[in-house]
Amino acid sequence: MADKLTTEAGQPWANNEHSQTAGVRGPVLMQDYQLLEKLAHFNRERIPERVVHAKGAGAKGVFKLTHDMSKYTKADLFNGEGKETPLAIRFSQVAGEAGYPDTIRDVRGFAIKFYTQDGNYDIVGNNTPIFFVNDPLKFPDFIHSQKRDPKTHLRSNEMQWDFWSHSPESVHQVTYLMGDRGNPASYRTMNGYGSHTYKWVNKDGEVFWVKYHFKSEQGVQNMTDETAAKAASEDTDYLMHDLYDAIEQKDYPSWKVYVQILPYQEGIDYPADIFDVTKVVSHHDYPLQEVGEFTLNENPTNYFDDVEELAFSPANLVPGIEASPDKLLQGRLFAYKDAERYRLGANYEQLKINRPLNEVHNYERDGFMADNQGSDVNYEPNSKNGPVEDPHASITPEQLSGATGAYRPYDQDYYSQAGALYRLMSSEEKDRLIKTIKNGLGSFDNHEIQVLETKQFYKADPEYGTRVADALGLDLAEIKE
Repeated sequence: MADKLTTEAGQPWANNEHSQTAGVRGPVLMQDYQLLEKLAHFNRERIPERVVHAKGAGAKGVFKLTHDMSKYTKADLFNGEGKETPLAIRFSQVAGEAGYPDTIRDVRGFAIKFYTQDGNYDIVGNNTPIFFVNDPLKFPDFIHSQKRDPKTHLRSNEMQWDFWSHSPESVHQVTYLMGDRGNPASYRTMNGYGSHTYKWVNKDGEVFWVKYHFKSEQGVQNMTDETAAKAASEDTDYLMHDLYDAIEQKDYPSWKVYVQILPYQEGIDYPADIFDVTKVVSHHDYPLQEVGEFTLNENPTNYFDDVEELAFSPANLVPGIEASPDKLLQGRLFAYKDAERYRLGANYEQLKINRPLNEVHNYERDGFMADNQGSDVNYEPNSKNGPVEDPHASITPEQLSGATGAYRPYDQDYYSQAGALYRLMSSEEKDRLIKTIKNGLGSFDNHEIQVLETKQFYKADPEYGTRVADALGLDLAEIKE
């Protein structure tokens, strides 16, 4: 038997189709509190959209540790071969709004929340191992350039390329994005990366630097811009549909989890700055080490509860895992939690999808929709048997040096790795890369931007820059200046 309809306060609701009126043809009565409640609640259904990564799909699953990593970290989820940890994941686009076609070329978000015995651990990465900028001060400007023109409210290739052409640190990521992997055929067939360098600490206090890699066991598959445009014209939720349908049909997607591990001093001395997210660490120097695998086996039962309210932050770290000095990561430690407080409220961690497995004990109180810990003491220190500090979670000391200041990165070689990426591509991949760049950089009439960006490509690799110049009809002598 169906449940009886009620108001929000639980009173029986007799009629959900006809408002109270003064007579059959009369005006609606203000006393119809059920009508007022329904309209008022409807007006408040929507919450602020994510300022970035607004369009997304999610699922739940489980991570299984296949290789014990206790030699490198005391983190619970990476200790004890065979251990399983539940997780939630969200794939997304960076720039588009919630209703934007999800097959448009863009970096894809790849965010994982592990529900560990020591609290939630979030790896908030992308489907690329690098990023466009390496300083949080430039992040808002970067995102503005990828979104809509404030004058026309239209997407603007000129804005995108204008920012990139004046930001040489972006050339590595631009090369990656304009290549084949900038358009994954599905969320199931793309790799993921933690992107930043993180710190692992073992039970003896030894420190290692790590980078996360998630390799799709479905194999990497991409689509051309033409295929992506066709898919978008038929279904703006193409990638979301693909993920949901696969899980619904029990074709559960999975990823192998790997890390690159650098001993502490070797990371400090590495030729490329491992704390600069525009750069990678060579697999030749530090090969991938398998950690485990995760499988997605459960679709959302309610999208709003399980995906829209799902909140990630790089600051959600557990004992044995710490932040590195990566500037962009340091900025994200604040920005993500602050964004969720604005979007979901100060107590968003209490929402079902964000709630940790272990009990929460602290001195934070009240606010909207708070389970406020009742009559427990709300100050510290105290003599009331309140929550006490856990030395197990202490962070490791970090040696610092130098005077305070707004510094440029000491390693400003933004071209070597971009050139190496270009040279790794097959001739067919290079052809598609040049075509994609031409379609974007050549879609507007701004000679200065075209020259500036092509100079970046030329510095990465002369053949690369020459081919772009030829495709755009630019004078190579001007590019070489």
